[in-house]
Amino acid sequence: MKVTIAGAGIGGLSLALMLHERGIEVEIFEAVGTIKPLGVGINLLPHASQQLCRLGLEDALAANAIETSTLAYFNQFGQEIWREARGRAAGYDSPQFSIHRGELQMALLAKVQERIGKDKVHSGHAFASFEQIADKVVGQFTRREDGATVLSECDVLVGADGIHSAVRKFLYPNGDQPRFSGRMLWRAVTEAEPYMDGRSMFMAGHQDQKFVCYPISEPLRRGGRSLINWIAELRVPNGELPSTDWNRKVDKSVFAAPFQNWKWDWIDIPAIIDGAKEIYEFPLVDRDPLPRWTFGRVTLLGDAAHPMYPIGSNGSAQAILDARYLADCLADDPDTSYALREYEAERLPKTTGIVLRNRMNGPEQVMQMAESRAPQGFTNIDEVIPRQTLEAISQRYKRLAGFDKDSLKTKA
Repeated sequence: MKVTIAGAGIGGLSLALMLHERGIEVEIFEAVGTIKPLGVGINLLPHASQQLCRLGLEDALAANAIETSTLAYFNQFGQEIWREARGRAAGYDSPQFSIHRGELQMALLAKVQERIGKDKVHSGHAFASFEQIADKVVGQFTRREDGATVLSECDVLVGADGIHSAVRKFLYPNGDQPRFSGRMLWRAVTEAEPYMDGRSMFMAGHQDQKFVCYPISEPLRRGGRSLINWIAELRVPNGELPSTDWNRKVDKSVFAAPFQNWKWDWIDIPAIIDGAKEIYEFPLVDRDPLPRWTFGRVTLLGDAAHPMYPIGSNGSAQAILDARYLADCLADDPDTSYALREYEAERLPKTTGIVLRNRMNGPEQVMQMAESRAPQGFTNIDEVIPRQTLEAISQRYKRLAGFDKDSLKTKA
């Protein structure tokens, strides 16, 4: 069997390694000319890091990523709403890692080139179309350097080419537009003094004004400093989805004013914003869940299949889980068509639930609850939101996303 993957992001590279591990031939086509360590920070929750550790990546990740110890939520006054241990600090067998997205992608790419071969990764090749002929798929790619058409005959074609997926567009040419939340994100990294224990993630505010922070560099942590990944989020009045350039550099003046008083005894958020060398603007978008991903021998994976709001740290994690289940299905069932339908039957409803819950703020709803019930702050959170309610919200989302401890033990 041969699988062609469109897209060399986290999902596509993870799938390639998992397929190779199961003895399945792989070829990858990536639209960008040179794969570079772009982006900012991401979180790998235990269900995702478990899969990457099985691929032999734990040492590489641990050398660069922060092993996250804690997640905490605060209101706009810096008052704590909820705190919980994370990863191994919470008793999981697998860690939760916070890492620069580009570092993770390059670590995966290095493993793919080492194990599968550099000649199996074709950068600068954009997906154009496919044709299914008998029991094969022929993917057509355009080589960017000269416009030449390159064909790849395979048994399965997987579109893992992100939120702007060309494969998805080919399958759904009409009526599948991005869905804008009316909120904008500004993302950057800042080197600064560590906050809390130097390994904690926090979120502060509410759904219309939020700030997220987490450190992403273990080497800097060991040196007594912190490389802080941060996201500022604001609702934009009468905002419209930008038609172009979803990743443009902006000046802090575009968004910083509403955060100017967010200085608390444990962190100075205006100083964090001031310390960034480059700030990138993104609209908070997803797409409506699809009725199906699979058409014959072609299917979708990751953000190409189920783009979701970056709430609950689940985007990259769900792409990795897609990859694991798809690789298992293709390896275990000789009937390729059935294997792809089984993959879709398992993963489509689960990821649809996450997309929809993330639109309701996922586990971050506790911040909105605190804002709605105590807009001027509180002295005792238990009088605002009972502890059992906070615990129930946390556990419900973990079960939904598949990283509650019982689910992970079952999958181990």
